[in-house]
Amino acid sequence: MPRETLLWLLDSAALPEAALASSLDWLGEAERARHARFVRAERRRQFLAGRVLLRTAIGALLDVPPRTVDLLERPGNAPALRSPERSDMSFSISHSGRWVACAASTCAPVGLDIERIDPARDVLALAEQTFGAEAAAELAALDGEARVIGFYRMWCRYEAHIKLGREAAFDQFHVMPGLMLVLSSTHALDVEPAVIDTAGFPA
Repeated sequence: MPRETLLWLLDSAALPEAALASSLDWLGEAERARHARFVRAERRRQFLAGRVLLRTAIGALLDVPPRTVDLLERPGNAPALRSPERSDMSFSISHSGRWVACAASTCAPVGLDIERIDPARDVLALAEQTFGAEAAAELAALDGEARVIGFYRMWCRYEAHIKLGREAAFDQFHVMPGLMLVLSSTHALDVEPAVIDTAGFPA
C-alpha cells in the first residue's frame, strides 16, 4: 500500500557541505532570500536542511522528484505547497540544534515539534511562566528525569498544537537520545520516527 505519513529526522551537522550547497537551487526565490538573511551559519544550515528534507518527504509521498516540489514562502507562517497541487497534503517542520524534523501526511493535518532535552534548565520556572501554576505544580510532583521529560512533553505538545492550527485529537510522544518529539494530528497516525541517512543526501 502507498505510504500516507512520514516522520523523518535529519542530523543537519552530518550533511556534507557539497550536498548542502548543491541543494540551494531547490529553493524558490523568496526562500533563497530568506536563507541569505540569516546571520548565524547554524540557522542557515537548519533552514536549508529543513526545506530539503520537507521536499524529499513530499516527493516520496507523492512520487515526484523532490526538486520539483514548489513551496510558497509565507512570512511569519509555515510554507505552503504550491506545486504539485494536493489539497490533502499536510506537513510540519521543526528544528532544535543540529536536528531537523519533518512530518508529512496525505491522510490527516499534522503539527510537529522537536526539542533538545536540557536537564540543566529550570523547568519549573519555565512551566509556571508558560503554562501557569497548576502545570508547574504537576511537574513539581515528579522527581529528577521524570520532571524534565514531563516538561518537554508539555512544551512540545503545546508547540505542535500551535503548528497544527486546530484542536488535536491525537498526540504521539517520542523520547529519543537527548530529544523529545511530539506529532499532533486530527486522526490517529500509524507512523514511527525514522532518522534519515545523510549518505548521498539530497538524492
